Amino acid sequence: MKMKIVNHPPTQSRTFDDPGELASQLSADDVEVIREIFRTPLTGSYNWDYEAANEKIRRLYELGKKFNWNAELDIDWGVSFDKSLGPSQDGYNSFVDHPHYLTFSEEQRNEFAWRSLAQVLSQFLHGEQGALMVASQLVTCAPTYDAKLYAASQTFDEARHVEVFNKYLRHRCNIEYPVNPNLKILLDKILTDERWDLKFIGMQVLIEGLALAAFQTMAQTTRDPLLKQIVTLVMRDEGRHVAFGVNYLEDWIKALPEEQIEERAQFAYEACAIMRERLFSTVVEEEFGFDRDEARKIAIDSEGGKAFRNFLFERMIPNLKRVGLLTESVRPKFEELGVLHYENAASDAEIDWAALERPLETGVLQAAE
Repeated sequence: MKMKIVNHPPTQSRTFDDPGELASQLSADDVEVIREIFRTPLTGSYNWDYEAANEKIRRLYELGKKFNWNAELDIDWGVSFDKSLGPSQDGYNSFVDHPHYLTFSEEQRNEFAWRSLAQVLSQFLHGEQGALMVASQLVTCAPTYDAKLYAASQTFDEARHVEVFNKYLRHRCNIEYPVNPNLKILLDKILTDERWDLKFIGMQVLIEGLALAAFQTMAQTTRDPLLKQIVTLVMRDEGRHVAFGVNYLEDWIKALPEEQIEERAQFAYEACAIMRERLFSTVVEEEFGFDRDEARKIAIDSEGGKAFRNFLFERMIPNLKRVGLLTESVRPKFEELGVLHYENAASDAEIDWAALERPLETGVLQAAE
């Protein structure tokens, strides 16, 4: 195995041959591990009181143990799908009437669609790796026994998510794109900040809220039954994670000095601004000859882009309000983003236990029925 230390993430996409053939040809010497080093002044804490104090958090932890699905056994990786149909349902291609797109052959249009999906799923993959590392940090720095246990269970969830998106990209898309620079900035900020509660805010409320919005959009638009299986299972996990973050942070944030609350509120606003505008990538569009600025505007104004933003802020804004981070100083800024009208929607503090406790719908079980 070869090790390579880099100062920044790769900037080029990677293509893959048939995964089965590739695996049979690789040896340990063929694998290159590309590492980017970061350092964080993480302050850990022991907790010597092993009594359960928070019933909600303990119940979420128990659900995590009960519904631990297996990415290899509970997903039907052999489900048939004609890739020539394209990955997404009709009506979600925002470039369908563009003069440049109209010059494409059917083969080019299909390749454009699959590469566009691969670019989005690559960000899921990179974001889940960030969530994996943050969750592992929370095991060390969370101040209570209940939170440490839950963060440990979430760490395994995130490892499973990395595994499943990595496999799908190789199994269906055969290409992986680099991390979006703005997503990388968010992950770096959360990973390297010394404050445990900012890690909770950044990961459990913001990044996990972003993931849920993206997965909801994907579940509604995909044609591929394999991808629908995957995002349905992942959403079950993410729903628990956001509920954990909101319920755990609610009392903590409100007890902080006003100055510290404002610091965290400003961070939440800046993260939301990035999510709303700057996570839309034009990498694939530029590969196919579109103008960057025009492609970005089309993506933001598309039905898919609007659906994503609606899902994102419909749950993120009430969650921020619930934990005390929708302060008077940032409210006008959220108003400028056009998302403040979501503030009175239901927050994830009101846990839908029935939804979280219903049996898993795995591809293998459905096939057996």
